Amino acid sequence: MSADTVKIGAVELKKTAALAPMAGVADRAYRIMCKKFGAAYVVSEMVSAKGICYSDRKTAGLCTITPEERPMAIQLFGSEPEFMAKAVDIVLRYEPDIIDINMGCPVPKVVNTSAGSALMKDVDLAAEITSAAVKAAGEVPVTVKIRSGWNSESINAVMFAKALEKAGASAIAVHGRTREQYYSGEADISVIKDVKEAVRIPVIGNGDVNDLRSCLDMYEKTGCDLVMIGRGSYGNPFVFREIEAYFNGEEYVPPTLEEKMQVMLEHIRLILSLSEKSEELAMHEARKHAAWYMNGYYGSAKFRGCCYQLSSYDEAVRLAEEFIRLQRSRNLC
Repeated sequence: MSADTVKIGAVELKKTAALAPMAGVADRAYRIMCKKFGAAYVVSEMVSAKGICYSDRKTAGLCTITPEERPMAIQLFGSEPEFMAKAVDIVLRYEPDIIDINMGCPVPKVVNTSAGSALMKDVDLAAEITSAAVKAAGEVPVTVKIRSGWNSESINAVMFAKALEKAGASAIAVHGRTREQYYSGEADISVIKDVKEAVRIPVIGNGDVNDLRSCLDMYEKTGCDLVMIGRGSYGNPFVFREIEAYFNGEEYVPPTLEEKMQVMLEHIRLILSLSEKSEELAMHEARKHAAWYMNGYYGSAKFRGCCYQLSSYDEAVRLAEEFIRLQRSRNLC
């Protein structure tokens, strides 16, 4: 048995699990690690459409796509159709497989510019932005990531998705929470099911998927065309291997603690090799990732605290070795 596929425009993806866009987390090193372990598809951290139009300084770093990351989307956010169109024209130079528009980010600095999930309150503007992006993108498919609504009194994902489909979107990703919820409480995946039943384009389900069981639940209960994993991948790129193995009819062997620490160190090496910063400053970016790999073990709270003090790769190696010794001393690995 091999995994089925889903097509977004002309882009064919394995129907296993994709990596969600996560600002401050899913950078190039993170995306490469998740692709290595079987992520079907990855999306860039969100990029300001207006920022790209006014300044080219960081564009290359944000939008360059390496072969290891493909298929990959570049995600844009903004609230003005004309700037979105110009930004799409600029990022096309980097040959994205897909262009994604963020209409789901809940953070105030994005919402206060009338972008991200603020657009859930203005379906007409959201449709205009989508239409402008689609026209500028040409043959490159445009997708949109949304939430279930602005708050519990305005669950409008179905109406919203239908408007975006009419505006030319090639797929819709739905996070089953409102903006009001941020990332708290449980995702309401029934909203994803409702969207899937209302549109003809592919629907990507997102929210609370962190293992094979929750991935299968998302597929079975919503009928979605692809599952997207965000926080469930923190320190856990192995989740993509587990899901891919299931759909390929292969046995999945969970990683040992030693293997997890080896992957953690590989991830840190990749962060350091891709960074233009000094080792000490680049390690600041690696700290949270190191801490996530240690979740769920005896004494992990103390070790996670130590991770946030790391300033060199050698220190990370020593900390990983100490962590393994602790687990072995208690016959926990």
